[in-house]
Amino acid sequence: MAKTKRAMENEVKREMKKLGTYKKEYDKIIKIYAGMLWQYQMFEQQFEESDYKITEQYTNKAGATNERKVPLYTAMESLRKDIASYSDKLQLNPKANNSTGGSGKKQSKLADALSGMK
Repeated sequence: MAKTKRAMENEVKREMKKLGTYKKEYDKIIKIYAGMLWQYQMFEQQFEESDYKITEQYTNKAGATNERKVPLYTAMESLRKDIASYSDKLQLNPKANNSTGGSGKKQSKLADALSGMK
């Protein structure tokens, strides 16, 4: 069963709290991020129902027929990029947590300098 937007929002907040990165000031961006996750979930269901159809025949105004990506797949690709970007901003992935050492706490300036010497 699909999660609601609100359930996704609460899940994001729980994950951020576990990582030690949650602040009430992030609530607006969390709401947008959760909305994108919900939208992606809906698109995934539609994509599955289409038997994972990626391309279709398309006839343009000039009458030429070409193969093109289905609009649903194009929207999913775009959402994936946006979701990745927002997850970085909210420090929800390993890449974003590298600067904090994965603990949610900033490393000291010495630790930052030493990690740059590797």
